Amino acid sequence: MKRAAPEKKGRHPEHLWLPYTQMAIETPPLEAVATQGARIRLKDGRELIDGISSWWTACHGYNHPHIRDAVTRQLESFPHIMFGGFVHEPAIRLADRLIALLPPGLARVFFSESGSVAIEIALKLAVQYWVNRGETGRDRFVGFRRGYHGDTLAAMAISDPDTGFHDRKHFSGYIPEHFFTEIPKSETDAAAFEDFLRQNRSKIAGVVVEPLVQAVGGMRFHSAKSLRRIAEACARQGVLFIADEVATGFGRLGALFACEEAGVTPDILCLSKALTGGTLPLAATVASAEIFDAFFAPDPEKAFLHGPTFMANPLACAAANASLDLFEREPRLEQVAAIAAHFQTALEPCRALPGVCDVRVKGAVGVVQLEGEVDHDWLRGRFIEEGVWIRPFGDMVYLMPPFVIEEAELGRLTDAIVKVVGEWSAQKRA
Repeated sequence: MKRAAPEKKGRHPEHLWLPYTQMAIETPPLEAVATQGARIRLKDGRELIDGISSWWTACHGYNHPHIRDAVTRQLESFPHIMFGGFVHEPAIRLADRLIALLPPGLARVFFSESGSVAIEIALKLAVQYWVNRGETGRDRFVGFRRGYHGDTLAAMAISDPDTGFHDRKHFSGYIPEHFFTEIPKSETDAAAFEDFLRQNRSKIAGVVVEPLVQAVGGMRFHSAKSLRRIAEACARQGVLFIADEVATGFGRLGALFACEEAGVTPDILCLSKALTGGTLPLAATVASAEIFDAFFAPDPEKAFLHGPTFMANPLACAAANASLDLFEREPRLEQVAAIAAHFQTALEPCRALPGVCDVRVKGAVGVVQLEGEVDHDWLRGRFIEEGVWIRPFGDMVYLMPPFVIEEAELGRLTDAIVKVVGEWSAQKRA
């Protein structure tokens, strides 16, 4: 017999419109009042261990004193200044540091406020790059099945239209049409992919990929070899290679950036989420010198005319610089390796459960993939009862905890998954 969902308590806030929520039927949200380390304290006094780092941002945990102090010092100087006609030391320093850390060949950093906008900027750069070079008509992109690149319209347009996160029927005829294919996982796949690029080169501005892990599209993994095949095919066919590292950047998969594992340098790379350690909104679209040079000319029409109002916000840049300090001073990648080792052992019992079709781990990402009907509301409620914040979506339950999570807290997360997924599996058999 199917177990009843936990009783819904409280109600949705009267004037808020919540994200990714059918508010007529879903359980009202929890009210948070404080955070510390890997924990979230609720208004009713309960504490939850955060298994998803506030949508993968809080890599250093919550309220890290070094980041908090850096933001406080910047606030005492000035919280914001327009980036049109002004620059400031936090942004200059952050851009220099990012270029020093990123794969060699990347040279210029364009700041914005969110991952979706970073992608929009990358697409806009790619199209204008070809126009500035005198190649018109190259305004379509190649995306990959199960890929996801954001909620804004252009980002939605290069996310998988069939199996992706968004239901495209609401926007039929409004979103531009692009090309979609599978990530090449064999030599035969790679040859077909490159042949496709060759045949359509005159239409294609670039190829957009999430390196090694397709996140919102289902936490699907692919190999460094597959990523190299994509990059090499783009280079040979004269198509821009755009890496969406919004979710994978800053150590989540085991290296500071996913492109490092494959030894590839994209023409354009997008960052956000963990850039500020989960403190303030900030994103970066980073381009190669060759891309920048196409805009650097004594011709006003070749300028890149884009400028978010809060571009390079000094408070956010201060937080990002402090976050980079922590990657230099504290053993973040070693912590990621320890989390990966724990996941490999602790999540393995799920593999034997009926209804579980896969268990996979990559760095500080642990995934239990389910089959059949998945009641997200029930699962989320049971996890809360177990004292953990885990938010299943699609056909999976996953973990992406803060890197600083304590061993006992990590054990609470994985124990909760084994227990609750076991209950879900038993319901399926009943």
